[in-house]
Amino acid sequence: MLPRGESGTNTIILFTDKKKTMKLSMFKFNLPKELLAEHPSKNREDARMMVVDRATGKITHKKFKDVINYFNDGDVMILNDTKVFPARMYGNKEKTGAKIEVFLLRELNAESRLWDVLVDPARKIRIGNKLYFGEDDSLVAEVIDNTTSRGRTLRFLYDGSYEEFRKVLYELGETPLPKYIKRAAQPEDVDRYQTVYAKNEGAVAAPTAGLHFSRELLKRLEIKGVQFAPLTLHIGLGTFRTVEVEDLTKHKTESEEVLIPGDTCKIVNAAKEKKKKVCAVGTTVMRAIETSVSTTGQLNPFVGWTNKFIFPPYDFSIANSMITNFHMPESTLLMMVSAFGGYDLIMKAYKEAIKEKYRFYSYGDVMLII
Repeated sequence: MLPRGESGTNTIILFTDKKKTMKLSMFKFNLPKELLAEHPSKNREDARMMVVDRATGKITHKKFKDVINYFNDGDVMILNDTKVFPARMYGNKEKTGAKIEVFLLRELNAESRLWDVLVDPARKIRIGNKLYFGEDDSLVAEVIDNTTSRGRTLRFLYDGSYEEFRKVLYELGETPLPKYIKRAAQPEDVDRYQTVYAKNEGAVAAPTAGLHFSRELLKRLEIKGVQFAPLTLHIGLGTFRTVEVEDLTKHKTESEEVLIPGDTCKIVNAAKEKKKKVCAVGTTVMRAIETSVSTTGQLNPFVGWTNKFIFPPYDFSIANSMITNFHMPESTLLMMVSAFGGYDLIMKAYKEAIKEKYRFYSYGDVMLII
């Protein structure tokens, strides 16, 4: 992993005592269940948007389409162009016929059809078991290893070409909506649980801050002179892993694959030099750019993996604004946002969001931190 840059950026954090030691319990709050968004807004850009000004502490309420009023010619938005694949499958165990959920995490070996997966219920699945998928059992997988309590390595038994195998796999899979959404995936989710600029397939969860951009809004921003700088971070379930230690310095995150192109670095670094707004669209973008920073605070090209965990206090090197959804209590995503916006101000904003009945989580509303 490349070194993180020095402090001394445009980031202003007025509301956090940097001597304060952050603990897990400090990020706990009561979130009414009815505020968890089960469905996306009718139109992407019509989600509600809370604007949080770090310099003044002012909080205002807008629609996401109003984001265009906060950015000007030469400003940059960094986007995560990862694409979600249909990672959730349901199969039946041999002999017993028990229904088993299989969540595809990553392909380990294309030639051998090996995949790293999670299974539920895991207690029923042992090495040597076979799972059958499809109404006609058209696809079979054998469990060849236990990786974690729920993790398994599967070898899919399929004689056709790799392209045919992937087609069958995807036909049997469904959109991997987060577990808090209790309904089954619907046809609308195939489109709506994907950003309009998704390009590089490999994520098992959407970069949800980007879900609010419509193609029309992107075009209006482009006409205004806003530049877009894409990178790829393939989101794994580790992003949503529960923090189980009170001392945040002891929490470990799982690695996620990152690609930051050279052209993106040129766009971002030029904007920084001209003191323009550089906006990280989502926590995944923020993780990626803070992974690959030079000692002079420049963004470097990067190909590799990151397990970076950002929580207060933290000096950010690249972005001076951020777009992000409203996150769950005690989540690593909330911790990162609190590091960027200032702990006291963000917790105040969340209290107001609950009062004003903002919608939370993946299909929820959005926050712009400037």
